[in-house]
Parts: sequence; structure tokens; C-alpha cells
Amino acid sequence: MAEENKFADSFLDFSNIPGSMEELLASAESTNAFNKGKIVEGTVVAKRPDGALVDIGYKAEGFVPASEFLKFDEVAIGDKIDVYLEEIENRNNMPELSLEKANSIKAWNRITTEYGEGYVVKGFMRHRVKGGIMVDVEGFPAFLPGSQLDVGPVHNMDDYIGKEFDVKIIKINQDRRNIVVSRRELLEESLRESRSKLLSEMKVDDLRKGMVKNITDFGAFIDLGGVDGLLHITDISWGRISHPSEVLSVGQELEVVIIGIDKEKERVSLGLKQKTRNPWDDVVAKYPKGSKINGKVVNIMPYGAFVEIETGVEGLIHVSEMSWTKRVSKASDVLNIGDEVEAVVLDIDRDSRKISLGLRQKERNPWEVLAEKYPVGRRIKGKVRNMTSYGAFVEIENDIDGMIHVSDMSWTRKINNPNEVLKPGMEVEAVILDINPEQQRISLGLKQAESDPWASINDLYKVGDVVKGKVTKIAAFGAFVELSNKIDGLIHISQLSRDHVEKVKDVLNVGDEVEARVIKVDTDERRIGLSIKAVGENFSDEDLKAAEEEYTAALKPGEAMVDMGEVFSSESLAGLKLD
Repeated sequence: MAEENKFADSFLDFSNIPGSMEELLASAESTNAFNKGKIVEGTVVAKRPDGALVDIGYKAEGFVPASEFLKFDEVAIGDKIDVYLEEIENRNNMPELSLEKANSIKAWNRITTEYGEGYVVKGFMRHRVKGGIMVDVEGFPAFLPGSQLDVGPVHNMDDYIGKEFDVKIIKINQDRRNIVVSRRELLEESLRESRSKLLSEMKVDDLRKGMVKNITDFGAFIDLGGVDGLLHITDISWGRISHPSEVLSVGQELEVVIIGIDKEKERVSLGLKQKTRNPWDDVVAKYPKGSKINGKVVNIMPYGAFVEIETGVEGLIHVSEMSWTKRVSKASDVLNIGDEVEAVVLDIDRDSRKISLGLRQKERNPWEVLAEKYPVGRRIKGKVRNMTSYGAFVEIENDIDGMIHVSDMSWTRKINNPNEVLKPGMEVEAVILDINPEQQRISLGLKQAESDPWASINDLYKVGDVVKGKVTKIAAFGAFVELSNKIDGLIHISQLSRDHVEKVKDVLNVGDEVEARVIKVDTDERRIGLSIKAVGENFSDEDLKAAEEEYTAALKPGEAMVDMGEVFSSESLAGLKLD
């Protein structure tokens, strides 16, 4: 009996202990009311720097990290939130809760049932991942590829983190439970609408403000507030520019003129120079032919130099118009970029926008002055500056040369090459034969500076005279002897000796002094025939006549060979075998 009382006392005491059997039973029933993997409602009962304590009606509160709240700063005690019950009790005897999973499940269900692909939703940029950004779409983590972030290149995706934008759902994968969104498609749609509206409002010749978006070698793209227009390099300035960056810079704001619109291709052509008057409109009145202009050399090509007369107006000085006297092969020999020059307007083609300028026209044509100063027949002195195969050029004055043709070098000899008579640097006296200012040519005569000895040949030499001279040339058919007055005579091989002569060089050599008799004087052909074998006291008139006939007969078969122009020089014959 005493033991039973003792048990009863102890039972009564147990029932009065906090956490009695009733509470334990109630607690068990409460525990059984929570199911793992379910979404339950909770209340924020405490807020700490790293997260919040949430009461879901269980015997203990659960903890939700601050990182799972979209905007933790705005969370307040008493807020009602739905959380996902991952574990009824964790090792800390607390329910394991996830706000993120609850939001994700609710968002997924809402997105897949109420929304769908193509739907526009708000997206909060959470953090970067490989290839893009993870975006919170009403609590569900969606993927925003970097290529779908903006319409232009994105240099730093971190600039977008922590911001909220409208995004478009472009892909939902039910099997993998993932969503892909795009911000770019919304921006492009918006741009298309604004571009279409802007294009419909635009008109040619309208003035529009814009910003330089990009610069290329051929021009600049200008953002007109939704539509990009091309400002071609040729429409930037009336003047010459080599690159758009000389005038424009990226980000620069400017006002441009609409000069062309292609609404189908959505292309707009812009102009900057069209805001000002075309300087070529009155160029003919401002710069008449013959007037002098001052300008700056802005470009040089081999064929000439371009001179800027004023902004947008250039003229060309061709190489042929740079000097009266010098032959200019390339413009850079005379002018350099940046040179300030004075020139004369020669011609204007306003339609083609071409102005021909002359540098030499600033002074009177020296060839015309020369024609007045040196009339035909006047004697001049000058140095031989240059030689050609057909003549020699002699400086008269101021880099103006006259030419002595080989045919005008000697009265008595036919000159094949001018170096037979002249050498570079030699000072000569010549006569002006002709001046042609238009063709810039002066003909000089060397022989005309002396009297023609053939004019009085009959007074100088008569048939039968015995003369002396020096052998100057040897040919196969005879030897040429220089007589007085620079006249040459020919001793035919048949006239070298009374004996038969096989080769001329067996009897004579160049430089030999010889005595011979004149047996023929041909004034028409300007030839004098000589004979050594005819020299003698007993040489009668009949002998002289016979020698002349023999000489004439001997020349007939090879008449062309006797022409002084066909005779080999002694130098060229030096190595020639005359066998």
C-alpha cells in the first residue's frame, strides 16, 4: 500500500513538470503536421546581420540566410514569407528552411502555367556566371547570355549586377527546369519601333542633331536618336581631308543635314558641309582667267601639285606649267606640301570642279623675250652643255639651250657624230638660225659663224695645183687629206702611186704629211680629187686629164662610199683589217 502511494505521488509530481506528457503529445502532433519538402508560411521574428529567424509554428524557429532575400535591407520583423521545409530538424534541432527554393518553386509554377516563352517579366541581375548573368525572375534563377544583354558589345558585365531590367523569356526547358531570358530582344524591338517612327518623320534637307558613334576610314556613323546615319568623308568638308578623325571624334555632338533616305533598307545619308554654301558656286567670278591667286600646297602627285585657294577650292599646277626653261619630271622637284605659292589661273571647269593653275605664267615667257633679244642671224657665245647623236645643246642664257644640228657644224665635212667637232664644256660661237617660242626651240649654226670656203673654192684650188695636207682618215678606197680652210680632199687608191697599191695603209698612215696635185674640183658634190702620182715636173695637161678621168671612173662603182657621211673614222678603222 505504501509503495502504491509512493507511485501515485511521483505520478502527480510528473504531471506538474513543464513539458509534461500533454505538451509532449501536443508537440508530437505538431511535428506530424509538418512534412519535409513542402512550402509553409512563416513569420520573421528576428533579424540578424547574416539572416532572419522565421517562425513556421514549429517548436523552434528556422534560420534563413540574408543572401536568400532579394532585398534583405527591406525585410522587417512580422513580415510573412513562404519557405521550403528541407528538414524538420537539423543537427541544431531547428527546422531547415529555404526561402530561395520556395520562391523558385512558386516562380517556376507561375512561369510555366501563367506565363510562357515570349512573356516579358522583371529580372534582377544577381551574379555573373560563365557566359552570362544569373537573373532572379520572380524568385526563379534564369540565365541571361552575355550576347543577349544589350544591343551593342558589352565590355564589363559587372556594370549590370544589382540592377533590375525588363527581360523576355525566350526558352523554357521543362526537363532540365531552366529558363533563358533576353534583354537584347526587348531593346531591339524598342529600337525598331523608334527607328521606324523616326524614319517616317525624317525628310531630305532636314537638320538633325546627333552624336558621333563610330569613325571609319570612309566616314563616320552618327546616332540620330535611334537611327544611325552615315556621314561620308566626302560630305564632311568642302575642303580636302585625308581621314574623318581630322574633323570628328567619337562622342562629339553635331548638327547634320539629311541628304538621302532609304526607308526600305533603313539607311540615312548625312552631310556636314551642306550646311554651308558651296564655294564652287561663285569661283568663276572670284578667280577669272589670268588672275593671280595665293594658296597652300596640300597634296603632291608626280604629275602636279594641288593648291588650296580657299576652303573647298583647289587648283592643280601641272608639271608642264611649273617652269619655262626646265623640264620638270615630277612636282616634288619644285614644290613641297605646305609651301605658300602664288600662281596664275589658266582655266576653270566649274562643273568638274577643276582649276588649272600655272607657276611659270607669273613671268613673261623667256622664249618670247629671247626671240626679241636674239633675232635670226645674231651671233652668240655659249658652252656646250649636252650632246646627242644628232647634235649638241649650247646654253644661251637662263638655262635656255639652243641646238646645233650635225648638219650645221661644218661647211666642208659631213659630221656623223657631234663629238667629232665638239666636247661638253667647250665654249663655241654660233649663229641664231631660228627661234620657235611655242615649241621652245632655238636652232643654232656653227658653220654659219664662218664663211663657206666652197663659195670661193675656184679661187682657192684649181685643177693642176700642187697642195700639201695631213692624212685624217683612211678607207679601203683611199685616204682623206685635210687641206687649208678645213677642206678635205680624197686621194683614191689608184692615185697613190704609179705602181699598183694593194692596201692604202701600205702607203699612208693617219697623220702623214703629203704633197698631192688637184686633179678634180666638184663644186656640186663639194669634193676635191687629189693624186700623189700626178706630182712631178713632167706631168702634162694630157696626163692631168687622164688622171681626172681615171679618178672619176674609179669612183663611179662605189659613189656612195665616197660620201663623207659614209666614211669610217680613223678611230673605227684602227682595228679593222683591210685585207
